[in-house]
Amino acid sequence: MVPFDRLEQIAQRFEFLEAQMAEGTAGADIAALAKEYSDIKPVVEQIAAYKQLLADLEEAELMMDDADMRELAEEELPQLKAQLPEIEKALQLALLPKDEADARPAMIEIRPGTGGDEAALFAGDLLRMYQRYSEKRGWSFDIVELNETELGGIKECIANIKGENVFARLKYESGVHRVQRVPETESGGRVHTSAATVAVLPEAQDVDINIEAGDIRIDTMRASGSGGQHVNTTDSAVRITHIPSGIVVVSAEKSQHRNREIAMGVLKTRLYDAERQRLHDERSDSRKSQVGSGDRSERIRTYNFPQGRMSDHRINLTLYKLDQIMQGDLDEIVDALTADDQATQLAEMQ
Repeated sequence: MVPFDRLEQIAQRFEFLEAQMAEGTAGADIAALAKEYSDIKPVVEQIAAYKQLLADLEEAELMMDDADMRELAEEELPQLKAQLPEIEKALQLALLPKDEADARPAMIEIRPGTGGDEAALFAGDLLRMYQRYSEKRGWSFDIVELNETELGGIKECIANIKGENVFARLKYESGVHRVQRVPETESGGRVHTSAATVAVLPEAQDVDINIEAGDIRIDTMRASGSGGQHVNTTDSAVRITHIPSGIVVVSAEKSQHRNREIAMGVLKTRLYDAERQRLHDERSDSRKSQVGSGDRSERIRTYNFPQGRMSDHRINLTLYKLDQIMQGDLDEIVDALTADDQATQLAEMQ
């Protein structure tokens, strides 16, 4: 279990923050204090619950020596001891290192992989799945860039998702999603296997990434349209190239000013994600689990339509409720992935 001296340090830090905020100390960064206070508060509550249980156990043990109280103690002790493992695990989970990006909005990128037109159609299905999931969670889902195919699939989609704990809930979605079904374009009724890739990146803030003016090249060009009156006749599309990394971002909305804003936002998010990945790799020579690693080259999940089955290969989870999942019912999957990630971290702490 966690050493008591560490628990005391956390409790003392919480009391210090509480006093600082109450006094409104001059020169203090109130916003930073408030954030640290809110981050520590759930941990302190778990520490208090753990200490209270230990005190109750000690009191019950002492009651065993009192003839008048022994019967009551014999009734309480098994109940208190049964609670101890659960309280200890809750405290350990509260003490796990927090990913500071968990509370941030996220940018999701969806692209077809192998499978031609069917892969593009499946990419469109994934887009709608995440849109529906966002609706269920009360998040906003704003499409930044959408490149569709003639059959209704997508060549590429980039969207911003804002709400409570967006990245924490979606970060496990990064990777290759495989689909097995009879394509709409297949006349023979044969099951085909196709794939689409999903990347979920935490939204960068201005303080995270500083882009020097000399590190980028901005080009304007004529946005492509669907023909006829929809053809864009002005050079409104914007392409930004980040020279040091080679990252290229394009935005093709109607407003050139808006396109610059969108493209810069996407570029900052990709650079921030690249830095997070670099730091993650430095801390861990070898990833023991693909859950939460953001490795987008890994096949993470298979959607088998003939059998109505979804299988997540990282945690050997299989659910026979594919229709509900494609309608955005993802909480059971996300909860299982989160629990597995936490269990892995707890095991590494032992």
